[in-house]
Amino acid sequence: MIINASNVNQVVTSSEGELSILKNVNISIKHGESVAIIGTSGSGKTTLLSLLAGLDTATSGEISLDGKNLGKLDEDGRASLRNELIGFVFQSFQLLPTLTALENVMLPLELVGDAKAKQAASELLARVGLAHRLSHLPKQLSGGEQQRVALARAFVTNPTILFADEPTGNLDSKTGRDVIDLLFELNQENNTTLVLVTHDLRLAERCQRTIQLEEGRVVV
Repeated sequence: MIINASNVNQVVTSSEGELSILKNVNISIKHGESVAIIGTSGSGKTTLLSLLAGLDTATSGEISLDGKNLGKLDEDGRASLRNELIGFVFQSFQLLPTLTALENVMLPLELVGDAKAKQAASELLARVGLAHRLSHLPKQLSGGEQQRVALARAFVTNPTILFADEPTGNLDSKTGRDVIDLLFELNQENNTTLVLVTHDLRLAERCQRTIQLEEGRVVV
């Protein structure tokens, strides 16, 4: 299993006392599998995604990525593992506003000193239909174009795992369908493990498997 979560609990402290967000979550995801995490708002979907990706640490339980126990790594160790294994796509795109489309996609490769960053980024932007938009800033792009830049950035490092949080949440239905098609094309071409959080049941149905959360518990 590329992702394994065992008896994971997440508790946060608020002004009203302790709030249990995730309760005894057990999940196993195979390499190359596509999985949708669904549930109502407040069910714990995004919290679970953050824990699986090593962006946050669980209150209790164990999470491993590619056999490495996240709980035994410090913050630098988790960051290194994310750089090695993971790509992200967010609902809000998370593009750097002062960088062009090309520079945004090059950035993950430049951070690891890849001498072919520009070539790889250019090729992937062409693959997502944006060869004519390389020098445009995010504010000069439509929402759908920004999300395609975000997809290219996520895939440019050839990640083993791609996490996506509501990847079509800010897009109209036609643009959302186009982005979904592209996401699954890239996923299949690269044999990437895909884990996404979505409210969109049509998107969830495209995945091989669905995990449903209710009040912090896995029910399906």
